[in-house]
Amino acid sequence: MTQSASAGEERISWFPVPSEDQLPDNLRKLFNKAKEKIGFTPNVFRVYSFRPERLSAWFAHYKQLHEPTENLNAAEREMIAVAVSMANQCLYCLVAHGAALREALGDPIKADRITLDYRRAGLDAKMEAVLDFAVKLTELPTDCSRQDVEHLKSLGLTQEEVWDVIEIAAMYNFTNRMASATGMIPNHEYHALAR
Repeated sequence: MTQSASAGEERISWFPVPSEDQLPDNLRKLFNKAKEKIGFTPNVFRVYSFRPERLSAWFAHYKQLHEPTENLNAAEREMIAVAVSMANQCLYCLVAHGAALREALGDPIKADRITLDYRRAGLDAKMEAVLDFAVKLTELPTDCSRQDVEHLKSLGLTQEEVWDVIEIAAMYNFTNRMASATGMIPNHEYHALAR
């Protein structure tokens, strides 16, 4: 049986949302782990559970992309998520990853400024170039060039980290489109996180 929005419950998707007891064990464990860590199950998990096997694959990829490296830490990876999400005007990802950025950065004001307009947030040259490239990949993908890659490497990123930037931006383009196309609504709890 799928859950539908009752009079007191907000609709979170235009698609049916399976109840947790319908899900495979690995996804119920993922939902429980999220509840332990942040206090609730992100609506992206609930909406994506419409196709449970794909939620598992998506989440495994997501986890890999958010592993910090020497020159691209957790907060900087979240900055890519919000820059791409702002370019795509994705409500769900702006709210959810804006909250994650506030937590990772430890500075809610700077995090909100980066989320809304990274170019006026006082970022260093490296991060501004990373986010410019992520937005270019989002808005003008055929304009991306080898010079973009070389420029990021000249600012201290390894070739693998440049690949991460590309993959994170590409993944958020996918996720933004999924959120928009399914009518995904962010959890209310995100708005109060790390304030």
